[in-house]
Amino acid sequence: MAYESAVEKAIREAVERGEFDDLPGKGRPLAGLSDTSEDWWVRRYVRREGVPSDALLPVGLQLRKELERLPETVRDLSSERAVREVVAELNGRVVDYVRTPRGPVLPLRRADPEDVVARWRAAGSGGPDLR
Repeated sequence: MAYESAVEKAIREAVERGEFDDLPGKGRPLAGLSDTSEDWWVRRYVRREGVPSDALLPVGLQLRKELERLPETVRDLSSERAVREVVAELNGRVVDYVRTPRGPVLPLRRADPEDVVARWRAAGSGGPDLR
């Protein structure tokens, strides 16, 4: 006879008494165990904590997405100065990445502040220029 811990003994006795016979979900797989990939726990944690999926991307891809979304980011800003500050901050992070890339190396270009401001004005965004 093999060693039986106190917990195993308690479970065996409960099964023998039929205490697990009418549990809801009996005979069905446990919920959430269908994901068999190696990083199932990361996906579950990200979903549970509400972390945006972009946060898991390499820095180069994050910056590329930010550059693509720049017109939407500045659309509701109220002044040209604010638009230029957002572009300057993003361009600073692009320069930092180009100097010392982390993760896969992606070709990135800084956003042209004049072009972003011109598009912002053309879209009729914001109020008067408050430089």
